[in-house]
Amino acid sequence: MIKNILNLGDAAAYCDFGSEVNETINNNVINYFNQISELTKNEKIEGITNLTPSYNKLIISYDLTVTNFKKIKSIIENLEVKETFKKNNKEIKIPICCTEDFSLDFDRLTRKLKLNKDKILELYLDKEYFCYMTGFIAGMPFLGDTDKNIRCERLETPRVRVPKGSIGITEQFANIYTFESPGGWNIIGNTPKRIFEIKNLNQPALINPGDKVKFYQITKDEYLNWNE
Repeated sequence: MIKNILNLGDAAAYCDFGSEVNETINNNVINYFNQISELTKNEKIEGITNLTPSYNKLIISYDLTVTNFKKIKSIIENLEVKETFKKNNKEIKIPICCTEDFSLDFDRLTRKLKLNKDKILELYLDKEYFCYMTGFIAGMPFLGDTDKNIRCERLETPRVRVPKGSIGITEQFANIYTFESPGGWNIIGNTPKRIFEIKNLNQPALINPGDKVKFYQITKDEYLNWNE
């Protein structure tokens, strides 16, 4: 549950669920997020303008002309939070092509981890990943938790451009670049699957917090001929 609720600037509350990053804590964050979102939508809570969940924090922004920190804090402290998190979770399979032109950082990873490419891929693919949050760029999923043997720090110098569809790993997380973007994650492959589709107004992101993701390897020909 929430460890502390603090002011964040003039018009936001910072809900701290602890320092650890794991599924249990993230479930609590999303349960609060879902319930407060529903109450706001139904006008049972007034003044909330935005909710921003992360691995283990929830930021609640509000309109100072309608409410204030004391009222928001009281509402949060008195919420009877229901288990809503797992109702709509999906299991999603994502193809990944790891040919040399897509796997940009295997030379670095093999040096840092003292493992060959095949072993790194074996450990990466032999996991089901949990989506903790999306962010940084639209729809980018932050997926945990990578095998401890393939955890590596970010690049010393981030790239100015990481290609759309790139799949990267850093420390305990994996992610998928939904758009071309700067970034410093270790790129191990690329997926032809659309992870974010702005035309799908109701649900533009394929992967959302709470979803489970499993990767499987495809060939370059399969990648080039991929058709959704």
